Amino acid sequence: MEQGVIVNADNENDRYSTDTVLSILQTIEELNHFKDVDSILDNILFESRKLANADAGTIFLVSEENLQFSYVQNDTSFGKDESNAAIYSDFSMPINEKSIVGYVALTRKMLAINDAYGIPPETPYSFNRTFDEDSGYKTTSILTIPLKTFEDKLIGVMQLINAKDSNGRVVPFSPQNKIYVPLFANNASVAIERGIMSRELILRMIKMAELRDPFETGPHVQRVGAYSSEIYHKWALNRGIDRKKIKRYKDLLRQASMLHDVGKVGISDFILKKPGKLDEDERNIMKWHTVYGAKLFVNTTSDLDRMSAEIALNHHEKWEGGGYPGKIGNVMSDKVEMGETKKGEEIPFAARITALADVFDALSSRRSYKEPWTDEKILSEIEKDSGAHFDPEIVEAFFQTFDVIKAIRNKFK
Repeated sequence: MEQGVIVNADNENDRYSTDTVLSILQTIEELNHFKDVDSILDNILFESRKLANADAGTIFLVSEENLQFSYVQNDTSFGKDESNAAIYSDFSMPINEKSIVGYVALTRKMLAINDAYGIPPETPYSFNRTFDEDSGYKTTSILTIPLKTFEDKLIGVMQLINAKDSNGRVVPFSPQNKIYVPLFANNASVAIERGIMSRELILRMIKMAELRDPFETGPHVQRVGAYSSEIYHKWALNRGIDRKKIKRYKDLLRQASMLHDVGKVGISDFILKKPGKLDEDERNIMKWHTVYGAKLFVNTTSDLDRMSAEIALNHHEKWEGGGYPGKIGNVMSDKVEMGETKKGEEIPFAARITALADVFDALSSRRSYKEPWTDEKILSEIEKDSGAHFDPEIVEAFFQTFDVIKAIRNKFK
């Protein structure tokens, strides 16, 4: 395909084609820097909408015989850079001919619709008007694409909504859109598959910890990872940080914060599985899970390893001091001793975020020795601990994004 484009590069249309293909290839290469599946979906959807100048879009991933809602963007309804609770909606639909995305998954063929409200009644699929009716949004043009790997394995379906012309008017998707968006999407499907495998690998590690600690579950770590990611997103927007930097940091933070308590594999079952509260000696032993966790990542080969080690070691430090394990030097030393507590910006930034995410999840979850707290009580406690236990700017970002936090909690029950 590339050679056929380059041969006639003097032609204006062919030059456009060449530039577009090269841009697609560059974007696909950039996707290889992302590890977390949600970061990959976010970038694929953003770049696909950019190619087609589409206002909105959704990605569904295959889960057994269904399509699981996995990511959404909508510039009109949600804004361009803001995170939103809709990303964490939890629903699926069957792979059959009744819905548009189900039909595309079933046939594995792209489908372009110029007017969602003008679909002929004899067509097997139909347009679901629920979102439009609930939000006041008006869906017109739709481009729905099966996401397939090079081995023709169906990963999911991507749907782009409302292509726009240079004047911002909604128009049908162009013939160029129907060529280049599938070209990009199908090449990017490999990155989605890699991201899914990466998430599953982390959850397998957590499953090992869960065999030892009944509270260290897959839903718990997915919540903490997502909370941390979204708190950071709001904090970064408050500071005017570049969009690309936000995406890169979120990608690392989501995975690293999921591994915050993996060091509990080094703590005895007697303590981990004790049904009530720990006594002072048991709490002191439990504190060593921070050091054990850091040891797992000490031979740093990547930014993810370094951040994972920082979070594992420091997520129980407190902003004004009094946390643990403190300044301990080399965690791989033959004799590690807990030292003077860290405070303020001595505590790594990623660990300060994870600390708040972890405490929120603990307070809002049932334990053998307590019922979940109400949101009102939790928020009051976090506000009281701003500047004491928690970094005040991170607390501010947490409150600003609390609607997203609640959506995450509902998704990963």
